[in-house]
Amino acid sequence: MPVRYAFSLVNIDSKNSIFTKRQSGQGYEGSDTRLPARSGSSLNCVSMNNHTVTFSNGQQVLALGQGTYMMGRSWLKRRQEIKALRAGIDLGMTAIDTAERYKNERLVGQAIRGLRDKVFLVTKVQPFNAKHSNDVIAACERSLSKLGTDFIDLYLLHWTGSLSSYDETVAAMTLLCEQGKVRMWGVSNMDVPKMERFFSIINGDACAANQVRYHVAARDIERDLIPWCKEHCIVVMAYSPMGEGKLVQDPTLSAIGRKYNPTAAQVALAWSVRNTNILSIPKASSPSHVLENFKSLSIPLTEEDISEIDRVYPPPAGNIPAAT
Repeated sequence: MPVRYAFSLVNIDSKNSIFTKRQSGQGYEGSDTRLPARSGSSLNCVSMNNHTVTFSNGQQVLALGQGTYMMGRSWLKRRQEIKALRAGIDLGMTAIDTAERYKNERLVGQAIRGLRDKVFLVTKVQPFNAKHSNDVIAACERSLSKLGTDFIDLYLLHWTGSLSSYDETVAAMTLLCEQGKVRMWGVSNMDVPKMERFFSIINGDACAANQVRYHVAARDIERDLIPWCKEHCIVVMAYSPMGEGKLVQDPTLSAIGRKYNPTAAQVALAWSVRNTNILSIPKASSPSHVLENFKSLSIPLTEEDISEIDRVYPPPAGNIPAAT
C-alpha cells in the first residue's frame, strides 16, 4: 500500500463549511496549547499531527493559514476580503499574515475584531524601521494600533536590511516580548548564513520563524534552509505557495488533481505543507476561495504523486540564497 501524505482528520461540513468536530488543544480554533519551552535543538517542536505546526513556545496552529498581500487596495473589495478572512478563521485557518508594508493592517484588524482570541496574528516590520531599537518599538506600536490589538503573536523582520543593525533588531524584539506586546519574533527572506548571524547574537536564538517563498517551482530552500530551520526548531512560513497564480493551471498538478477531484492549486497547497514544519499562507479574497484552499488539507498525496512532481520540478542541486 503506498505511503500517503494524508490529512484524513480534516472533515468539512458541506452545509456550514466548518469542521464537523472541533477538538480542544489541537489548534483548530487558535487554541494556545502549551508545550515545554525550547531548550537547544532537542525539543520536538513540530507536531506529528500533519494538520498543525508547533512553534517554539508550544503554540500550535493549522498548517494552512491566510496571506493578505495585495488585499485592501480597493474599497469595492474590502467587505469581501474581510468576509474571506473571517471565513478562514471559522474553518480553523487562524494564522493571518500581514505587514506594515502591505498597508492593510487596518483591514486585518477589522476582520479579526471580536475574534482576536482565535487568531494567530503575524505582521512584519520593514528593515528601514529596524535599524535602531527605538524604531522597531515605534513601528510595532503603529502596527498594534492599526490592528486594534494589544499584542502580536509573531513579529517578523520583513527582509534582510543592514547586517550591522541585527543586534538592534534582536534587542528590540526581546524587549517587546518582555513587555507582552509580542509573543514571538522571527524573520523573513533569510538564508542560512543570515540565520546563523542572528543566532550568533545574544537572544538571537529566540527566533521562532522564517517566512520565505516556497512552491513546487521554487524549491531553493529545501537544500539547506528547511533542514536548518527544522534542526533549530524554527517554523518555515511559505508565502506564494501557488506560485503567484502561475500554478493554477499547471498540467502536472492538474493531472494529479484529477485523481482526487481537486484543482491544480489545491494540489500545490497540499504539496506545500507535506513537511511537518511548514506553515503555508495562501491568499484568498472570497469565502469560496478560502474553502477551496482549506479542502487541500484532505488531499492524500502518495509517494507516486510526490515523485511525479519531483520529476517535473526537481529539488535543488546546490545551495541557493533565499529570495528577497
